[in-house]
Amino acid sequence: MSTPVAAIIGVGPGLGMSMARRFGRAGFRVAVVSRGADRHDGYLADLADRGIEATAHTADVTDRDRLAEALADITKIGDIDFAYYGPGPTTQSIVPITDLDIPTAQSAFDWVWPAVQVAQAVLPGMLERGSGGLMFAGGLSSVRPMPMLGQLALAAAALRNYALTLHTAMADRGVYAGTLTIGGLVERGDIHAMVTADPAKYGAAEGHTLDPDPIADTAWEMYNSRERAETVFDALGG
Repeated sequence: MSTPVAAIIGVGPGLGMSMARRFGRAGFRVAVVSRGADRHDGYLADLADRGIEATAHTADVTDRDRLAEALADITKIGDIDFAYYGPGPTTQSIVPITDLDIPTAQSAFDWVWPAVQVAQAVLPGMLERGSGGLMFAGGLSSVRPMPMLGQLALAAAALRNYALTLHTAMADRGVYAGTLTIGGLVERGDIHAMVTADPAKYGAAEGHTLDPDPIADTAWEMYNSRERAETVFDALGG
């Protein structure tokens, strides 16, 4: 029996690497995907030190052709039995919800379409085998009104609904889908580093951070038990 492959898409030093370590520890061969290759040697060394076999692939998720190539490269290693979609939103400038126009609202969905592309790449094989799963990471604005996040709230809600609807659609076909709804700064991640480097601009991070390792443990439990499709991690209160 071949070793199952976990594709960790949008990997970063925070939650992405925690997911890679957790699923690697569970016996998966790991394939990490990120838009830049500069950190890949470090990621692979970290996983190798833990006895996890891994490969690294470069793709910006908004580049459909390159993402398709990366996913195809991973399938040469083995069937993808688990896919995690966790890149941050691609939107650079956030517009308050009351000022939102159609082009700006549409632009936020550049973060959602790659999730659909990933699912469509891996689902045929999973459904044929009757096993496997997908996990998506989204934001708290998908379940709580957060007007300051403007167009991001629309995209986050769409991604969450996509994951939950997939879960329902595949519940009796052996394939799992779930979502991690995250409210807070994920420790060791790039956004956490940016905020903590300039508290005068962004405010204090204390009390609003999340350790990515327990989140990854929860993701593994969700994937294994298949009893629920969502867990909300809320360090923001309200």
